[in-house]
Amino acid sequence: MDWQIILYIAAGVAALAFLILCIAIAVVLFSVKKNLDHVAKTLDGVEGQIQGITRESTDLLHKTNRLAEDVQGKSAKLNSVVDAVQGIGQSMNNLNSSVDRVTNSITHNISQNEDKISQVVQWSNVAMEVADKWQMRQKRNSAFNTKYSTTAESDPENLPVAVNHSVTTNDNLDENRVNAGLDDERNK
Repeated sequence: MDWQIILYIAAGVAALAFLILCIAIAVVLFSVKKNLDHVAKTLDGVEGQIQGITRESTDLLHKTNRLAEDVQGKSAKLNSVVDAVQGIGQSMNNLNSSVDRVTNSITHNISQNEDKISQVVQWSNVAMEVADKWQMRQKRNSAFNTKYSTTAESDPENLPVAVNHSVTTNDNLDENRVNAGLDDERNK
């Protein structure tokens, strides 16, 4: 009998330990359930926030795509402006090179024809002086004819010296220039 009581006591202790173990596991499981419920609620809140962030991210992506399309459109328009400016620059370079060629051609022709140009300038100066003298002489003659028309008709010997003589004094005609042009022509 002794062994039976010990067996019953051992069985009772084992049952009591199993009961304590079950109670401890139940307490732990209730605590875990409580934490899992709290985690589930937190995850529900996080899920709502993630859905909001997802919607905002989607909206932001759509806006970014529209902005990228707008930038691409404006960039394409700007490319045509840049191409036009580049074309203007090339045209200006072409114009500058054309002006340079014309200037070089003119300079070359002037340097080749320098003697001829100087003769033309001399002859034009002489021609202008002769024309000025001719006009002055015409003015003097017409002025004389209007003032002394009755005297000239009655006495041609009383005409002023400027009208009677072909060469006048102080008439500013540079005879050296005239002769220089003629001498150059005779020497050729």
